[in-house]
Amino acid sequence: MKKSTLFFLLVTCLSGLIGLGAQGIDLPEPRFNPREAEILSPAVTVLPGTPAAEYLWSLNPGNAAQPMDFSSVAVLAAVGSSDAPIPRDIRNNQYFRESVRLRDMAKEAFDYGDYDSSANYAIESQRYARLSDEYVALQLKIRETDTAIGKARDRIAWAVSRGIDKTYPSQFGDAQGSYDEAVSLREQEQWDPAIAAAQRVLYILADSSERLPLPAQYTVRTWRTERDCLWNIAGYSWVYADPFQWQRLYEANRAKMPEANNPDLIHPGTVLDIPSLRGEVRQGMWQAGRSYNPLPPK
Repeated sequence: MKKSTLFFLLVTCLSGLIGLGAQGIDLPEPRFNPREAEILSPAVTVLPGTPAAEYLWSLNPGNAAQPMDFSSVAVLAAVGSSDAPIPRDIRNNQYFRESVRLRDMAKEAFDYGDYDSSANYAIESQRYARLSDEYVALQLKIRETDTAIGKARDRIAWAVSRGIDKTYPSQFGDAQGSYDEAVSLREQEQWDPAIAAAQRVLYILADSSERLPLPAQYTVRTWRTERDCLWNIAGYSWVYADPFQWQRLYEANRAKMPEANNPDLIHPGTVLDIPSLRGEVRQGMWQAGRSYNPLPPK
């Protein structure tokens, strides 16, 4: 095969203008480590939304001694647009190594004047380069998914440590449900839906950092200024948000009342205990000026 014909074949083939299969071509088998080969599925598919990989082969048709320079546009673009570099073990994967080996064989065959073999090696090198890009894209997507799920898991644990699971059981239940969904979708290799579900956890619990546990005690103020009585105290949003629950306060604090059998008489300065109404977590003394979210509805 003439050099000019070979160069034309290489340029047109490797720019995606034509596609040639490797069937019937006697090429050496890929040098995979058997244990590494088990890690990957035989068929690697491009993730939804991932643009088709492009490859650049740079050679000078007027200089037969000019080496071919290969680079993967997809990998370079990923590196350029990512905040974190692609880990070496992902970038230097078995598909990439095989692509480089075949590229070197194409160069060697070209130097020896075996232009047919050089073209065939170049075509196979391109195929493995494409597989490498697909593998890199997949591994980066898996890493993005695991990072999102990890953040959701940490937020769930934080919410439990703050008692939000008991103080706001409905909200926490929604967050836990989204987290479980994210884990399940990850197991099904549905990466983008898994990321979305994990991000919902952060959204649901986004304002939890500003939430304080409902108070467990309250110091009675005066009737003249605050109109404090068991009825009104029970109606405070951070107590029960329901004045009809005054009897619960009365029963829990009967021993502190000036007259145990008279719920209408309470003295300013009396520290009332606020028992849990629906299993919500309560901690500490009520403090004026603090923002307490109301007790969740039934």
